[in-house]
Amino acid sequence: MGRGLGVVGDAVLDDVDSRPGSTTSLLRTVIGLYLRPLGGSITPAALVGLAEDLGIPAARARTAITRLKKHGLLLDGSGILTLNPAAVPMLERGDRRIFTVRTMRPGDEWMLISATIPESRRDLRHQLRRRLQYLGAGAVSAGLWILPGHLDAEVEELLDELGTRTFATLFRTADPRPAMPLAEAAADWWDMDALRAEHERFLTSVSVLELQHPFAAYTRLLDSWRVIPYTDPGLPAELLPADWPGTRSVETFQRLRAELADAALAHARNAVG
Repeated sequence: MGRGLGVVGDAVLDDVDSRPGSTTSLLRTVIGLYLRPLGGSITPAALVGLAEDLGIPAARARTAITRLKKHGLLLDGSGILTLNPAAVPMLERGDRRIFTVRTMRPGDEWMLISATIPESRRDLRHQLRRRLQYLGAGAVSAGLWILPGHLDAEVEELLDELGTRTFATLFRTADPRPAMPLAEAAADWWDMDALRAEHERFLTSVSVLELQHPFAAYTRLLDSWRVIPYTDPGLPAELLPADWPGTRSVETFQRLRAELADAALAHARNAVG
């Protein structure tokens, strides 16, 4: 199991390491999807019941709930689990990334991030690198990152949350000029094999969903999908390898979301009462 959620100051940061399909990841997805429309709170028994609807044994669900409380997603008071207000910006940022898929077009601007963090703060340097990768940034060289310009606001938010804004300079350009063709440079800046594997993993996972059970199917759909809009930057088609599976992933996600989302929420409302 990865590190789970991170807490920096008063902010709860995105979960960058939770393995899709794990108990903790699935419960995190349930909380992110349903707690806000359900009013922001839920009893432990009701959350365990929703976990059981996903095929998760009650004991394992309770262990995962304890972990999510420890990492700041949930607050526990008087037998009621409440969504931590500090986690709401993280969930709203996730909504924007997960439900609105953006792909660059020719001529769109890029953002370059030059970050020089003191040697005494290696921990912060590592955290910034991990989180930029989770935004879909490509590594041009040590301390220099590139990503789509439409992620400008998210980069600023991330740098502020980590306390690294003073170490970074941001640039915008519509015309990056590497020494090689841009498509070849992109293959160096991003791990295309890893991105392809994520799309193929997602497509395999949805092929076995039991669509007659909308709550479980939709929760597992989102849990499997939510990694992709972060790690895949949405590069323009001319920079992608042949037979890129990303288009099929997006179409599959959008189709199943439209088919399952309303029935899944209705199930959650009925189960919680």
